[in-house]
Amino acid sequence: MITLFGFGPAFDLPDPSPFVMKTEIQLKMAGIAYRFERAAPQAAPKGKIPFIQVGAHRVGDSTFIRAHVEKHHNFDFDKGLSTAERAQAWAIERMLEDHLYFAIVNFRWLDDENWLKGPSHFFDGAPEAVANEARERVRATQMGHGLGRHSHDEIMELADRSLTALSIILSDKPYVMGEEPTGVDATAAAMAAAALTPFFTGELRRRAERHTNLIAYRDRMFAQYYPGFAKQKAA
Repeated sequence: MITLFGFGPAFDLPDPSPFVMKTEIQLKMAGIAYRFERAAPQAAPKGKIPFIQVGAHRVGDSTFIRAHVEKHHNFDFDKGLSTAERAQAWAIERMLEDHLYFAIVNFRWLDDENWLKGPSHFFDGAPEAVANEARERVRATQMGHGLGRHSHDEIMELADRSLTALSIILSDKPYVMGEEPTGVDATAAAMAAAALTPFFTGELRRRAERHTNLIAYRDRMFAQYYPGFAKQKAA
């Protein structure tokens, strides 16, 4: 059986990491039995969460976990899509994972109010210096990526363009690529949920909430793939 390693519920989400949610949704899409365990990034083969373990074999990074599932479980997440549609789905994933995600991290870790409410508690019980060092590593990563070199307003403008693009692409379809869920939906639902979570306050969440179809899509995907969590939040 596959063991999926993640952080566990936090920030009013099934997992604070969109990549853990992505992988978990894809495992459910493929109908693969798995068990979930908590882990820290230091335990991961690539120093990042999520990762999976199958016997003695470990696979890090959500994209390579998907590839493992497709290869070893003979499951095509993009079944029914044309070559062009598969390329479009890949481009949408890259926009969300390599652009919008970094705005979400900036919003959580480098906004003082959100930092104190959320990520700082990852370090409860540790010396304050440890938390501050981790936050500075995130700041350095943002600078290296390039997003962190912009002003707050510029970052929000760029994030808004990605959110708007996703909203336009989704339109009134039930799923990103049409009538049936495909691999990109795991990423899109996770990123939409991360941007929309009411746990955090601020401009990114407000801009995400302008797109009512993204809210409905998040709710629809959670009802399908996290039914227990969706019911709990609705109660």
